[in-house]
Amino acid sequence: MNCYRQSCFGLILLLLGSTVATAAFGGAETEQSVTKRTGLITARGNPLTLVGNPINVGDKAPDFTAYDRNMQPVSLSDYAGQVRIITVFPSIDTKVCSLQVRSFNKQASQLNDAQILAISVDLPFALDRFCAAEGIDKVVALSDYRHREFGLKYGFLIDESRLLARGTIIVDQEGIVRYVEYVNDLSNEPNYEKAIAVAESLVDKSGS
Repeated sequence: MNCYRQSCFGLILLLLGSTVATAAFGGAETEQSVTKRTGLITARGNPLTLVGNPINVGDKAPDFTAYDRNMQPVSLSDYAGQVRIITVFPSIDTKVCSLQVRSFNKQASQLNDAQILAISVDLPFALDRFCAAEGIDKVVALSDYRHREFGLKYGFLIDESRLLARGTIIVDQEGIVRYVEYVNDLSNEPNYEKAIAVAESLVDKSGS
């Protein structure tokens, strides 16, 4: 395993098995009231459990609120009428995750009428530090740290670590989910090309 991936997963594997208070779920959601799924994702081949409601193509995208780099609440519905690409990752302080955000930031400049939202449970301060250092100016970085609302509503919350799994969701202008990827192993990057192709088709369709 090269150092590129080792550095990414040193932090993730360290956090696996840690105990986090149930209060992390917030609101009325508890571990007992949400779906748990196994057999979908791994970390270096080690099976993980996803908590929350699975999202599928054709679903109405649930609204959610997370927090931007300035600790301000931001909702999916704030970008209603646009194509929304939600790129999900465990932690910005790992190399695969930071590459993921940089890659989508670069792709965003080629898309009109589309907004990319990058979401993790990193604190807003960490996201602000990263975006400022890396010149991330096309992607809106969001933190799901308070209630894991996104993680629970979209089924991306990892039970063992309370981090978010890696993946991509695309929501069209009408709020319908048109693309879903739960990356099968956290060491892998998402399929950028396929996601961007779907987003481009939605943008082109709206403009035709």
